[in-house]
Amino acid sequence: MNANVDINCETMAGLLTRHWWLLALRGLAAVTFGVLAFVWPRITLLTLIIFFGAYVLVNGVLSFILAAKAPKDFPRFTGLILPGLVSVAAGAVACGMPGITALALLVVIATWSCLNGIMEIVSAIRLRKEINNEWLWILAGLVSIVFGVLVLIWPGAGALALIWWIGASSVFFGVMLIALAFRMRRWKGFASPAPGPA
Repeated sequence: MNANVDINCETMAGLLTRHWWLLALRGLAAVTFGVLAFVWPRITLLTLIIFFGAYVLVNGVLSFILAAKAPKDFPRFTGLILPGLVSVAAGAVACGMPGITALALLVVIATWSCLNGIMEIVSAIRLRKEINNEWLWILAGLVSIVFGVLVLIWPGAGALALIWWIGASSVFFGVMLIALAFRMRRWKGFASPAPGPA
């Protein structure tokens, strides 16, 4: 059993180092969403729904791309497909219900943020012995969870304050993912050692 776990972890580490740019794209999508919230503080609810829906759909599609590239022995469903499904479902709710209320949208955003953060942390913990700087991934997940919890605790906060929260957490989350992606890019050579004697 331990041997199988080691194989899966090594495969996941190799997958992420080979496709580090997909992790960077996820971070870029989060930063873009956060920056738009900052530069457009008087954003309407409909526009916010469109931005959020586009962001989480991109996040889900990138997870599916990684899942398609994963080797056969990699746990695709729990590691990549499930997070992708959560993102696509959140995006579908946001984009498919343009008449959604502000409170309902906040619940969707907060729930997605918490679930996404939990799955990011689980992935980082599984890889802690295989990659360097996994704390960036864990920190990104924690930020996502804290943001989601704050929104659920204070859903009645002013619209402007909520937009600032959304913008700040998205930018921070995205920056952490981009930093991790470029660190994994530099780590690529270590993840693929030259063949040698057994």
